[in-house]
Amino acid sequence: MDRTADALVLFGITGDLARKMTLPALYRLEARDLLPCPVLGVGRREGGQEEIHTRAREAIEEAGESVDEAVFQRLADRLRYVAGDVTDPELYTKIAQALGGAERPVFYLAIPPSYFGSTVEALGAADLTTGARVVIEKPFGEDLASATELNRRIRRVLEEDQVYRIDHFLGKEPVQDIVYLRFANEIFEPIWNRYHVSTVQINMAEDFDVADRGTFYDPVGALRDVVQNHLLQILALVTMEAPAGGHDPIADRRLDVLRSIPDADPSAYVRGQYEGYRAVKGVRPDSETETFAALRLEIDNWRWAGVPFLIRTGKALPVTATEVDIRFRLPPAILMGDSIGEVKRHNHMTLRIGPEPGASLGVMVKAPGEDRPDPVHLDFSFQEQPGRAPAPYERLLLDAINGDGTLFPRQEVIEETWRILQPLLDAPPPTEHYAKGSWGPASADRLAQDHGGWRVPEGRH
Repeated sequence: MDRTADALVLFGITGDLARKMTLPALYRLEARDLLPCPVLGVGRREGGQEEIHTRAREAIEEAGESVDEAVFQRLADRLRYVAGDVTDPELYTKIAQALGGAERPVFYLAIPPSYFGSTVEALGAADLTTGARVVIEKPFGEDLASATELNRRIRRVLEEDQVYRIDHFLGKEPVQDIVYLRFANEIFEPIWNRYHVSTVQINMAEDFDVADRGTFYDPVGALRDVVQNHLLQILALVTMEAPAGGHDPIADRRLDVLRSIPDADPSAYVRGQYEGYRAVKGVRPDSETETFAALRLEIDNWRWAGVPFLIRTGKALPVTATEVDIRFRLPPAILMGDSIGEVKRHNHMTLRIGPEPGASLGVMVKAPGEDRPDPVHLDFSFQEQPGRAPAPYERLLLDAINGDGTLFPRQEVIEETWRILQPLLDAPPPTEHYAKGSWGPASADRLAQDHGGWRVPEGRH
């Protein structure tokens, strides 16, 4: 049975996400001859075909693409536009007319989260959901209760396999590389457990601030923005068991891990807010929203029991970098006759997700001329491999068009991630201010002080 979409409907095509991500991704798919269907853009702004084509060209150029006129013309020939408000039933009549006889449309909702439920219901009321798939942007809910309620509303209209909850981090090539690095290399699996690993750190640092996104960011904060989705998904990929076949094997194993994580402890959680955040347009003058979050989690299963997992993320930090650092246990001292060579540093494996994806393995060798071990790093870059990796939205849009839900989190996963973090939302500690360009509040150091301290990521300044 052919699952390829025969139409792609982009709600929010005149918005910021479409300009930065979606339109450039569509151009790249067209350039690779992978875009098989017409594209219908939906937005609130009035305008015709010429205006939407101009916006598409500008978005592609802003993304750093060198526009091939033949490719752009093919994309423009596919691209139509319908203006209207998602709360107006008349809009869905226009969409139905524009779709004609499409039987397998994909609706992509790049709209404010408060409209997710009502838009799906309106699509159903207009009889547009039979045979359709609906891609829903994050955040999927703002806590466990709201995520459950949103799913209840959506499932009254759609079956689970029609719902594609997008997390663009899962579309990043380096994130997918984690699975292959672990399970395609026999040297790692025997030591990837609590008997050899002392701690795991996940750092996602950004050297930029909220900028002009205060209206969006202030109701959300760091925990909801990146920990509940991106970073817990990375944690699950790093710690899951090997895929074992079935309909959705990687998602099954990620879910197993998340179910094994106890509820987060608010006493092992530090919130920070960079100085000057409250002056940002759209931010409340008395805002307690965190722009920095550091927390400790555990996994209560046979592979990872007793190993602390430390997560740190924030804006206005010294560098931009996302990485996972797996620290191995210290070996005993090396006895060489009457001398004792004490090993004071960890072996470690660092997985760099960005901005320069790759990995490094920290090993100990003999220091030249001395009877002591010194660290050496064996480093390799994922970017040195041949071929251009597809960008996250390029990959995920194509998967949605082709009906491949592998990289889209299921509702069970969404609810588990909210369940884990719900205690931190219910009883958050006060936010502590930190200077721009620092590593956040000093109190966050206590979370890692018994585990060798926080790693300083190698990133882009």
